[in-house]
Amino acid sequence: MMQRRAFLGTLAAALAPSLSWADAGNPAFLAAGKRGEAFFLHGLSATGASLFQIALPGRGHAAAAHPSRPEAVAFARRPGTFALVINCATGEVAHRLTPPDGMQFNGHGAFSIDGTLLMTSEVVAETSEGRIGLWDTARYTRVTDWPSHGIGPHEIKRLADGRLAVANGGIKTDPVDRTKLNIPDMRPNLTLLAQDGALLDQIELADLAQNSIRHLALAGDAIAFAMQWEGDPAEPVPQLGLWTPGSAPVLCEPEPEDAFAMRGYAGSIAATKDRILITSPKGGTAMLFDGFGSAIATHRRADLCGAATASEGFVVTDGNGAIWAADDTGLTPLATDKTQWDNHLVALA
Repeated sequence: MMQRRAFLGTLAAALAPSLSWADAGNPAFLAAGKRGEAFFLHGLSATGASLFQIALPGRGHAAAAHPSRPEAVAFARRPGTFALVINCATGEVAHRLTPPDGMQFNGHGAFSIDGTLLMTSEVVAETSEGRIGLWDTARYTRVTDWPSHGIGPHEIKRLADGRLAVANGGIKTDPVDRTKLNIPDMRPNLTLLAQDGALLDQIELADLAQNSIRHLALAGDAIAFAMQWEGDPAEPVPQLGLWTPGSAPVLCEPEPEDAFAMRGYAGSIAATKDRILITSPKGGTAMLFDGFGSAIATHRRADLCGAATASEGFVVTDGNGAIWAADDTGLTPLATDKTQWDNHLVALA
């Protein structure tokens, strides 16, 4: 009898209709935010309306969206010890991921092409040595981890062919209070891994070793990377670079006054086939470049940070609750909310 019940239960699960992102309202974006003293993950429409909000146990950073199931993994602000797997159709927290002892999540993750694996950006807490955690998404069990081939990995980005780009920021930090411990001799790099974790290619910024590589976007065949300057604040340095694996990186230098407007800090990046946008919450700035890295426009709005591609141009969020469309001509308001939007806006498309 028990075997028959188990079989019938398995059969019922197999025949049950699978949920899709349509069951969660077809959100265009995911974004973490704070309202009052509470933290949430929101699903947002293309025009910035909140379709759902799910409580988080602490401040969120970025999220990763499953390619087919209405699942999002919400990551804690680094260094963090939680990543929540959320069923966005029901609001249920299906799993709470915890890194192995002595390790911390570092704010970002990415799914494999078929969605069977989740890859997470992690560090060994005491040394900031980078690791990429692998999780089987059938039950979100830990499979293994790979070296990130650098210190302090932050954003990771899965390419269309399954390879993985890793932004190793190069900064060793105190595991408790995030004090930066190695600024004079930091060595950021941008690393490309094969689908089995093997090192394929890697670049460093020998002349700008204090420009921490933090965030990534795919710009055609190139990987666009956003940086945060840890050197002399009086020196205007580029916060955007382009790298086509197999070649040298190209640093994209705007006019000095626009470089100073960024205040040495790019918080997010997004790219289309012919435009790249970076934001600076410290400078209250969004800068647009063409696909070759030439500066096109600079727009200003306090505390801009979240950025994602949209059907026409970009959408950006700010810490004061506003959501904006962004293009070469300026910022156009889409929506306002009492939520203080956090660093990232994640496009589901």
